[in-house]
Amino acid sequence: MALMDNLWFNVVYSVTPTILIGLVFWFIMRNIIRADRNERSSYSEIEREERLKRGLAVDDSLDQREENRLPNS
Repeated sequence: MALMDNLWFNVVYSVTPTILIGLVFWFIMRNIIRADRNERSSYSEIEREERLKRGLAVDDSLDQREENRLPNS
């Protein structure tokens, strides 16, 4: 029995590239979304500090959002 005649070998051989590409795509998208979330959080904190320096009204909903945010996983 030749190796290429084995049904399960063919199944694994056919599905493996799709799974690997899917994992690479998921990893890249996860990092993009995390970077965007962290950038928005940093920008909000900088904006809050600048508003406090200038004596402007501060959006307290930022503090509530930070408390309710899901932890990074």
